[in-house]
Amino acid sequence: MDIAVLGTGAVGQALAGGLSRLGHAVAVGTRDPEDTLARTEPDGMGNPPFAVWHAQHAEVALTTFADAAAGADLVVLAGSGSAALDMLTAAGADHLAGKPVLDISNPLDFSAGFPPTLFVKDTDSLAERIQAAFPEARVVKSLNTLTAPLMVDPGLLGEASTVFVSGDDADAKAAVTQLLVGLGHQDVIDLGGIETARGTEMLLPLWLRTMAALGTGMFNIKVVR
Repeated sequence: MDIAVLGTGAVGQALAGGLSRLGHAVAVGTRDPEDTLARTEPDGMGNPPFAVWHAQHAEVALTTFADAAAGADLVVLAGSGSAALDMLTAAGADHLAGKPVLDISNPLDFSAGFPPTLFVKDTDSLAERIQAAFPEARVVKSLNTLTAPLMVDPGLLGEASTVFVSGDDADAKAAVTQLLVGLGHQDVIDLGGIETARGTEMLLPLWLRTMAALGTGMFNIKVVR
């Protein structure tokens, strides 16, 4: 499958690397590829610049948002929630139409410091706003409740845990679920329509406080039934 990963941060790098290892043809989308490769400073989380990662993953193409999405069978939105709509707009509605769009972003608002609040919640979600803005795309919310390494290698925890999918299109959810299983996720729960993404997005306040209590993001929820 040809997959576009929009975003060059830690999440984008993890997903691009993991999907490439599965044999997919992956292109990473960014606003300005030359500028992205020219950066030499660590990102805001202290991670090495993208060029360091890209030098180790030469099989992954780096191109613009629009070019990455145009050639893709499936698009992964792996940027920050605050930039999500702008990134997809840059990718182009025509390039998203009819395609599954895996939304991993979260509506985190850091304007008042850490821990962040949510800029949309309760009666709406970022995933719903994305679906409303791009009605011809087939948006699926998933993986937003995990730290980046566990998104692509859940076996690092030593036992199975749970991930969720939300979306209005059954075929798109099936395609995303197939990717999740390929990455090693053994327990995938389909919550229902895109409005159920409110639940997984509102899990983030608990996730952030659990991370602070444990001192690590290497954990996940397991639904026992």
